Amino acid sequence: MFVFDAHLDLSMNALEWNRDLTQPLENIRQREIHKTDKPDRGLGTVSFEEMRRGNIGICVATQIARYVKPENPLSGWNSQAQAWAQTQGQLAWYKVMEDAGELIQIRTAAELTVQLNKWQNKTANEKLPIGYVLSLEGADSIVDLSYLDKAHANGLRALGPAHYGPGEYAFGTDSTGKFPQKGLDLLDEMDELNMILDVTHLSDDCMEQAFSRYKGPIWASHHLTRAITPHNRQIPDHFISEIIDRNGFIGMAFDAWMIVPNWKRGKSTPQNMNLTIDSVIDHLDHVCQLAGNANHVGIGSDLDGGFGREQCPSDVETIADLQKIPALLQKRGYTETDIENIMWRNGISFLERALP
Repeated sequence: MFVFDAHLDLSMNALEWNRDLTQPLENIRQREIHKTDKPDRGLGTVSFEEMRRGNIGICVATQIARYVKPENPLSGWNSQAQAWAQTQGQLAWYKVMEDAGELIQIRTAAELTVQLNKWQNKTANEKLPIGYVLSLEGADSIVDLSYLDKAHANGLRALGPAHYGPGEYAFGTDSTGKFPQKGLDLLDEMDELNMILDVTHLSDDCMEQAFSRYKGPIWASHHLTRAITPHNRQIPDHFISEIIDRNGFIGMAFDAWMIVPNWKRGKSTPQNMNLTIDSVIDHLDHVCQLAGNANHVGIGSDLDGGFGREQCPSDVETIADLQKIPALLQKRGYTETDIENIMWRNGISFLERALP
């Protein structure tokens, strides 16, 4: 089945993890198997080849660069200018991948339709470029609002104002607070540009403000439910209902600590926590039960978003294993139409409405 994935940190993997995604996954793993700088070395799940094998023909691909002030203990860049420059390096990598025929940027609804039709009519061995919609995870790299206009001109279509901790424009995961004035101005400028607001990572106060202030399209690209995993990173039911009421979309993430409660980093394993793709479907089903249908949920896997096989469902060897989801949904009584909606149609329909 065709797959739409609403969140992949492709350029971060290429430029910060130094992974050549054009190579077979085994080659990527072998080149870093002796490295110890990151816990997921040798355990990655994403390559272009595996995406094609999993029929993932359209995704949302990110830029990400955090700016941290001296008192902020998180890792990041020491100025917004450096953070902007990092995102521009990431953009340059996407462009080189376009030149190589690996990727193709999707900026408009018409381009989305063309890409979808090509993938749905491709022959078995045909190598097509993977379509990507460009998103910015965390707005810190937006030096001032004129830079948002530059980013939009370069194809940026979605933006999440926050990531982890306090940011320049919003409060994110593990922090509390409302939007500062510059954050509200950012929302207004995004509205003018008719961009997609990604509420993923926003603090509860910021998320509440976003729903009341933002008039444009809203999604949560890679989230799971607080009802199952009680942590501020997860989205509570009343915000899920808000997204449903606004005809929005929620993508289910595959990061272990978000999927099951009491995950201990460095100690827990997918095996000893009995973590499988079915555990993700528990969250997905919770959203469907709240909605009364399967029309607002899909996949935002976040695979290789700072973690690999050590911290994702045990039955995910590569991103191609997203193809295991339809059979698991069928076992729970989901219809073929429901399954198609979840695997790609919900996300694509949202983009058809949201893109210019």
